[in-house]
Amino acid sequence: MKKITCFLFCTCFCFLLITVSYGQSNNEHYLLVGTYTSTSSKGIYVYKFHSKTGDFSIVSTANTDNPSYLCMAPDKKYVYAVNESKGDKAGVTAFIFDRSNGYLHPLNREPSGGDDPCYVNIDKSGKWVTVGNYSGGSLSILPVMADGSLGKPTTINHSGSSVNKERQEKAHVHSTVFSPDYKYLFVPDLGMDKVMTYTFNPGSGKLSPAPTPFTQVEAGMGPRHFEFHPNGKFAYLMEELGGSVAAYSYKDGKLTFIERISTLPKDYTGPKSGADIHVSKDGKFLYGSNRGESNTIVIYSIDQKTGKLTYVGNQSTMGKIPRNFNFDPSGDFVLVANQETDDIVIFRRDAATGKLTPTGKKISVPKPVCIKWIP
Repeated sequence: MKKITCFLFCTCFCFLLITVSYGQSNNEHYLLVGTYTSTSSKGIYVYKFHSKTGDFSIVSTANTDNPSYLCMAPDKKYVYAVNESKGDKAGVTAFIFDRSNGYLHPLNREPSGGDDPCYVNIDKSGKWVTVGNYSGGSLSILPVMADGSLGKPTTINHSGSSVNKERQEKAHVHSTVFSPDYKYLFVPDLGMDKVMTYTFNPGSGKLSPAPTPFTQVEAGMGPRHFEFHPNGKFAYLMEELGGSVAAYSYKDGKLTFIERISTLPKDYTGPKSGADIHVSKDGKFLYGSNRGESNTIVIYSIDQKTGKLTYVGNQSTMGKIPRNFNFDPSGDFVLVANQETDDIVIFRRDAATGKLTPTGKKISVPKPVCIKWIP
């Protein structure tokens, strides 16, 4: 009888340990931070983040030049980082990501096809990487080899300008975003005031002008980042120079304008400089970051039938020049990268109201720009 009791106790105890351990691993995620390396930054920083507490710890760093934007392969085995520089230093670097210890191991580096690459993305097959070159006014697509390394780029150059003579004197590609079905690639060009649209061949990687080759944006708005709603019926464009978000309905490669709404507090009179934009996973709220002198995250609720936005509020980022921000995998936290105050501020998100509350926790890291997750 004692042996049976002991066996049951040990079995239950081991089951409890396994359950507790499994629960902890489900709540812990890798957080990758891309930075500018003009000061003391080493490159990419890897942290562990706990989605129950908002606690974090540094895991590793990877040395690379100006990794201002990152993307992950669908299988999470590889990470691709732009090297936002000019000339021979402008490139895209491939890394192997070791999930067992959180370390990044460099594979290779290829030219980006233009100066100052500022955005990188990957298709759902993990076979094609796209990059936007801001100063180069171009986009490139690079094949992914069997070992995760990158092949040579094929580059498309944009040509055009708009009304802001200082910022829109030429083409400035700012992001490369696949449609939900991966049949199209949308490319906001700040300098041309257009969102260019390309058909995407997943077999060959060829990009061709779509039947509707571009969406014209109001002059001087400066399209920057672009995000689809989870339902695939709506899309939202951050307009950097206009300090606004444009809402569109979407179907079969075509965007139809719905409305434009300011990202700034009503009493704000300073310079406009919108940056990043994201929709919550439940599709109920849209968030956008404002730089300039605003330093806020704007929050809107989304009408699920029409895609229209209703202003909820502006939350201070508790720092200066917020760039990329992102929801943690649980959706309960929002992390904001403040470039000029060298920190990532952690907010708790209310899923019912969409509002953000500072947790009092922040990650100190030099010149943070991009935040990505590996669950």
